[in-house]
Amino acid sequence: MGDRVFVAGCAPVMADGSDPPTDSYGQAKRCIEIIEKAVSDAGGSLADVVRTRVYLTPAADFEDFGRAHGEAFCDIRPANTTVIVAALVDPRWFLEIEAEAVFTQT
Repeated sequence: MGDRVFVAGCAPVMADGSDPPTDSYGQAKRCIEIIEKAVSDAGGSLADVVRTRVYLTPAADFEDFGRAHGEAFCDIRPANTTVIVAALVDPRWFLEIEAEAVFTQT
């Protein structure tokens, strides 16, 4: 296995197929849960995340997204790019998040 994990755009898709949260904070928390599981399944943790990219619709509340991102990454401080987009695939989604993780060699 290599030392990098690239997690493609995670949308706020619920494991049980239910509707996503109706706010940017809840959707960001769900996306970060998905990222955390993907990185964990590869043998790492959120502490290994070095970059996130966020695609945010204009209607989304940047502050709510930022609060959720900050809660997850405040001590990790990955590089972040946030891009405002016109729409995402599902009109219920306010954002998608990508992540890149680099595992430290021990």
